[in-house]
Amino acid sequence: MRKKNIAVVMGGYSDEYKVSLKSGQLIFDSLDREIYNVYKVVVLKDEWYFLDENEHKKPINKADFSANLGNGESLKFDACFNIIHGSPGENGILQAYWDAVGQKYTGCDFYQSALTFNKKDTLAVLSKYGIPSAKSIYLRKGEEISDDKIVEELGLPVFVKPNQSGSSLGISKVKEKAELQMAIEMAYKEDDEILIERALNGTEVSVGVLDYKGEVIVLGITEIVPDKEFFDYEAKYEGASQEITPARIDEETTKKVEETAIQAYKSLGMSGFSRSEFIIVDGIPYLLEMNTNPGFSPASILPQQAKIYGISIKDLCGNEVEKALKK
Repeated sequence: MRKKNIAVVMGGYSDEYKVSLKSGQLIFDSLDREIYNVYKVVVLKDEWYFLDENEHKKPINKADFSANLGNGESLKFDACFNIIHGSPGENGILQAYWDAVGQKYTGCDFYQSALTFNKKDTLAVLSKYGIPSAKSIYLRKGEEISDDKIVEELGLPVFVKPNQSGSSLGISKVKEKAELQMAIEMAYKEDDEILIERALNGTEVSVGVLDYKGEVIVLGITEIVPDKEFFDYEAKYEGASQEITPARIDEETTKKVEETAIQAYKSLGMSGFSRSEFIIVDGIPYLLEMNTNPGFSPASILPQQAKIYGISIKDLCGNEVEKALKK
């Protein structure tokens, strides 16, 4: 039986591409070579390329996502393992392109990817299913709102965040009214739409959910204890936080978080890896956001949860590939 050709697609157009390259390397190293031929493909703003066994670059033909090997030879992939964080792999752009050229891929479809990358729309959809979130104000660039109005509606402190951005880029926690405008300007550097959100005082948890061997499971609940004010880029990727798995919450709260995370996953018609962020206040989990392509480097939360759950990275990644091949 012919081994399937699997491309691990990494990189991306945002500042998260460095994290994606680390995630991609772990997946590349973990996939079973007895079943698959595994290749690296890097997608960057300026170039898309295939890396051969000597790490030499070969261009990707965007007409069908094949690799041009030279001498008239090309390599087609049976499936792509999408591990791009941020644009274009986590906002639906790459998935829509792959659908157009008939390329199979891991993870959710373009609609779910685009929806979950938009924090406002995700929270609005899930509110219809009874999943609570913090009160917020949504603004587009150019729209005016007074600092007094923000404080009147939301109180202080608040979080000011880009509506569509990953890895906590552009997020500020604002405690004083005088700091609002600077925080808003910072968020607009990442996106033309922003959310100003009431800060919830509770326990922050990160919940891995995926469909594994035909069943939607919670991989784990990790408690986030940032050394700083909140779980920002530095806390996520540079070790400035404690990540405690399993979270230090009681059995009843654990059950509630698991049920809410699975409900959110199923309500959105998700597939593949996901990581949902919640703040638990008085036993109620409030959804902050859902990531459809969370970090997967050795230091990332999802691999840590898998280890505790008892699923090897090889099995976790192989499960994703097998689902993609059946699409």
